[in-house]
Amino acid sequence: MVKIRLTRMGKRGQPFYRVIVVDSRKVRDGAYIESLGYYNPMRKPFELNINNDRALFWLERGAQPTDTVRSLLSKNGVMQKLHEKKYAKSSKE
Repeated sequence: MVKIRLTRMGKRGQPFYRVIVVDSRKVRDGAYIESLGYYNPMRKPFELNINNDRALFWLERGAQPTDTVRSLLSKNGVMQKLHEKKYAKSSKE
């Protein structure tokens, strides 16, 4: 199964994370399919940069986000776009 999850980068005490698409059987910091962006929780307010189009592309093809990534995607508006696209009523009604 393909997952969208975080991989840890940075040095000890100063983490930042990449948002990646990866096979769920791979280890946390192993090889990944595609990098979608990054998340830096150390900045106040936190820094989040995600390629929304690519994230939507992978979600439409069945990639499952982890709980943390789902929250980050919601804050970025990707989950709302997915919901609207998936459950949009046809305009002919």
